[in-house]
Amino acid sequence: MDYAIPTGFLLVTGVVLALVAQWRGWRPSLPVVLAVGIGLRVLIMLFAALSEWQPVDFVESFKPAGEAVLRGQDPVIGSEGGWHFLPMIPYVYGMLLWLGVPWEWSGRLVTVVADIILIVLVGKLAGGATANLRAFQYACNPLAVLVASIHGQVEPVALVFGVAAFVVARGPADPDRPGLRNDPVALVREKISALGFGGAVRHLGARALPTLSRALAPHEGERETMRRALFAGLLMGLALCAKSWPIWLIPGMLLLLPTVRTRVVAFVATGIAPVFFVVTEPIFLNASLGEIVQALRTIGDIRPIVGEWGYTPWFTGGDWALRPDLTTFGTRLIYVTVLLVAFFWRRADPVDVTTAILVAFMITTPRLGSQYLLWFMPFLVARPTRFAWPAIIGVSLWAGYGYLYMTQFDTTTWWYLHRDWSRASVVLLPLLLLALPWERRVSRAAVPEPDDPPGRPVPAPA
Repeated sequence: MDYAIPTGFLLVTGVVLALVAQWRGWRPSLPVVLAVGIGLRVLIMLFAALSEWQPVDFVESFKPAGEAVLRGQDPVIGSEGGWHFLPMIPYVYGMLLWLGVPWEWSGRLVTVVADIILIVLVGKLAGGATANLRAFQYACNPLAVLVASIHGQVEPVALVFGVAAFVVARGPADPDRPGLRNDPVALVREKISALGFGGAVRHLGARALPTLSRALAPHEGERETMRRALFAGLLMGLALCAKSWPIWLIPGMLLLLPTVRTRVVAFVATGIAPVFFVVTEPIFLNASLGEIVQALRTIGDIRPIVGEWGYTPWFTGGDWALRPDLTTFGTRLIYVTVLLVAFFWRRADPVDVTTAILVAFMITTPRLGSQYLLWFMPFLVARPTRFAWPAIIGVSLWAGYGYLYMTQFDTTTWWYLHRDWSRASVVLLPLLLLALPWERRVSRAAVPEPDDPPGRPVPAPA
């Protein structure tokens, strides 16, 4: 790779800017944030597209998926198993190839555009006074740039729809007061307190506000919430069309919605897009029923290849290996860990629940590609923990070594370096453990408001 040094310099500069922004409390405007984010991604995409070296899966898996669409084939079948997901993204690949855009550009254009939109969404997810700071820090995130601009992996596409689903599900509420998002009584009480008349009208409010809530809820409040639930579900379904892992995002999205009814609507809506892309394959791709079934079976298979990350490289000598025993153990460990996380963070903000699930997944998974580490980045950047940036810098250094340094060598040397690189990842597991939102296992919404301390009698509504 002939651009490793300038790319590394740009990424280090981005990290320094992100840390200085945190230290100095910068709140850059959105145009400035986007200028930095777009500049980093486009410049490094330019380096990558003009290089003689290209990622193996980018050329041998993603490109054949787009070419299969041009031939009217299911991308899973047409790429000979190189593509393991629904055909949504290959449709875009095929369109860009049909327009004559060279693959070195078209394949990365999809992920770079998605990651630029993610910059804005991370700010929306953070909300409040730090929205632009968090957006700026994601714009400078080195791992995001590596995955989107060099690797061309589709994680940013899955994340752009998944994070958008969170933003839509939460609605225009203050993220620091998530309990207010759909409660007209609490919202009006908040406005009254802000005007300084809380004590004078508290008794009147206790009687009048429930009536106001009943009057509003069936109309504006309920309809708006149902619309948000529907759109959030549709967006999450599109995330699942990009890759299968956003299934881990669904619980957090559902928790952001206020009622069982809205959660059911969002859950059902999540299946609309995947079903659409399956049932329309005979129309858009001339795929037979047998090909569709075969493709779905391939998508559902879990390949038992381990040895890239965490504890499994120490059982494989740092090489890739087909180890069903480690895969089975690791999969069960993930399920148990996610259940424990869901229990311990059951009263946390849904964004923190999602961060905890995704980070815990990275700690316990038996197999991982560098791009997987991007899964938790938008959530951890939007709501950082005490050890968030040590973890971000640590995983970015590890991934950057693989993307920028190891690719300087021939295949044989790469495999020798891979042995030490994969085994070294185990030192990042404690860092990720520390980065969990331990201090936010109970959200502010679950803590009684100062105006309503425990034990204080509240007059019953008339």
